[in-house]
Amino acid sequence: MPTGRLAKWQILLTEFDIVYVTRTGMKAQALADHLAENPVNDEYQPLSTYLSDEEVNSIEAISKDINAWKMFFDGAVKAKGVRIGAVLISPTGQHYPATAWLRFFCTNNTAEYEACIMGMNMAIDQDVKELLIMGNSDLIIRQAQGEWETRDVKLIPYRQHVEEHGKRFKSI
Repeated sequence: MPTGRLAKWQILLTEFDIVYVTRTGMKAQALADHLAENPVNDEYQPLSTYLSDEEVNSIEAISKDINAWKMFFDGAVKAKGVRIGAVLISPTGQHYPATAWLRFFCTNNTAEYEACIMGMNMAIDQDVKELLIMGNSDLIIRQAQGEWETRDVKLIPYRQHVEEHGKRFKSI
């Protein structure tokens, strides 16, 4: 049952012969429609997508014989709230995952910092001395490494917190 603005428009359009039907799963339906209208045949040529050679689109190989703990982190801001997560992996392959909802709304970069700090706290609690941190936020990684300056005033305390935590490890 439509509510709010949709219900108002549905009522206003009833004087015309227009039937309003809400569509759920619009993205999935669009994909299904596209596939139905464009069947694959012998003449099919895959789409050639151009991806630039930027550092963001790079993959770095990590040596398997590294004896350090590994930590992956990520944060996501959505309309329903902010989620963060981190996974700590021991040299023997034991995984220690953690996720949390943040009780405040923030930017994506803040969520990424929160996730990184949560993972670093987990490593400190496990008395980890060597830690390899990996995340998908180029901004957070570069700022933490000191390669980029932190211009956003709200992120400066987060960067400082990461730096302070980093001093507790022999190598990071």
